Amino acid sequence: MTTTTYAHFRDVPKAAWRWPNFSPAEIACRGTGAIKINTEAMDKLQALRDRLGKPLIVRSAYRSPSHNRAVGGASASKHMLGTAFDISMSNHDPAAFARAAREVGFLGFGTYPRSGFMHIDLGPARHWGEPFPIRATAFAPDIAPAREVLSESRSLKGGGAAGIATVGAAGVEVAQEVLAETQSAVLPLVPYLDVLRWVFIAVALIGIAVTIHARIDDWKRGQR
Repeated sequence: MTTTTYAHFRDVPKAAWRWPNFSPAEIACRGTGAIKINTEAMDKLQALRDRLGKPLIVRSAYRSPSHNRAVGGASASKHMLGTAFDISMSNHDPAAFARAAREVGFLGFGTYPRSGFMHIDLGPARHWGEPFPIRATAFAPDIAPAREVLSESRSLKGGGAAGIATVGAAGVEVAQEVLAETQSAVLPLVPYLDVLRWVFIAVALIGIAVTIHARIDDWKRGQR
């Protein structure tokens, strides 16, 4: 186990820092800016980050003796040795976090549900604090928003109705012209065809309106 102390986290050489998901500023004392790097503790912290696959929000890591007294820390706090970390549970399930922390080698655990963080350190093995309440559901996986099934899409239905009605109206118009020119015997049917053409046009307009409404509604719901 190697421990190195620097008067300020800005003094840490880049070559001496090998934990990609953390920075010296995160591990340094919040009161003085000093930092004590315990390589074993940092290796386990990085291993925990890798195992969980999501960020660890460090609320407190190294504390200078003066800062530890100022925040009411234990007189023999492991924070002063650089072997303890207080990690926010805002983005973690406490049970899964504690299990993973044990698997990578942390031994000391303090739970603070009212403040929303968990203390972990290199040991000795012990546990204190109130238990975190059991969550009704675990963190939900990230999933894409549901989309309408294409065959059931309102915009598809509206567009289809508009298309059919448009073709129908055009067909009626053509039939009307043909009958007017070549079928004088059925001229009485022409006025009815004219009414039918306007019915098709009305259906087309309704279909277009349905399509526009569906697109706007889908956009509002973030489905497009």
